Amino acid sequence: MTQTPSISERLSTETVLRDCAAWAEMSAATALGYFRQGTAVDFKADLSPVTLADQTVERELKAAIAAKYPEHGIFGEETGIEGGGKDHLWVIDPIDGTRSFISGHPLFGMLIAFLSKGRLQAGAISMPALNEVYCGGLGVPATCNGTPIQVSGQRNPDEAILYINEGEKLLADHPAVTARLLRAGQTRRFGYDCYPHALLAAGHVDAVIDYDLKPYDFLAVSAVVEAAGGITTDWQGKRLTLGSEGAVISAASPELHAALIELLNS
Repeated sequence: MTQTPSISERLSTETVLRDCAAWAEMSAATALGYFRQGTAVDFKADLSPVTLADQTVERELKAAIAAKYPEHGIFGEETGIEGGGKDHLWVIDPIDGTRSFISGHPLFGMLIAFLSKGRLQAGAISMPALNEVYCGGLGVPATCNGTPIQVSGQRNPDEAILYINEGEKLLADHPAVTARLLRAGQTRRFGYDCYPHALLAAGHVDAVIDYDLKPYDFLAVSAVVEAAGGITTDWQGKRLTLGSEGAVISAASPELHAALIELLNS
């Protein structure tokens, strides 16, 4: 007798992305209610900041996910992994870029990723202050606010527009790598958080080098970049998973990705 699949087992990428878009709209309104309002800031044990906005958005997202998918697990930045079966796991960063948020800088985001049986299926990058939502997943082309997007396809590293994220951490931990990156590409920009990866997915930049990330930082951006035709891996070229370390590269083509992997590891 054939067993009828559960809701989890037949959950389509399209359904996941519709949910992500709806939850992104909800969380954007909540985050903007705190933005530039003098929200108090606390600091966690690792000295990273946390605000009431982080906590409220995460609580709202978790409640929305649990209401629709009570059998799923949820991994939030502020509260860790909770909930039901870990075969189906939502990974959320309620305010990606809390330091941007508390300094009034509009390039903070919100990230949602969905993993099915350990495989990254879909993700969304929401930019509340910009009113932009980037979505993408397995078999579903990437979009920004519903409009299809794709990477530039740039192959030549000498002509690439390159974002270097977390520059001060890179300089402190990997000064030689940083020096090589500062000579790479045609144009270089320092940045933070998820937005450079969204810009790559939309074809505006060609590569992003990132560092010291957690799964809730890199899984959603990986889903969007790859749905847009790009590549996101760790610095050794390995596909990103829940257990990956936080040194990440996104690139607009296999050729550019290979060239940057060589640069990072030379």
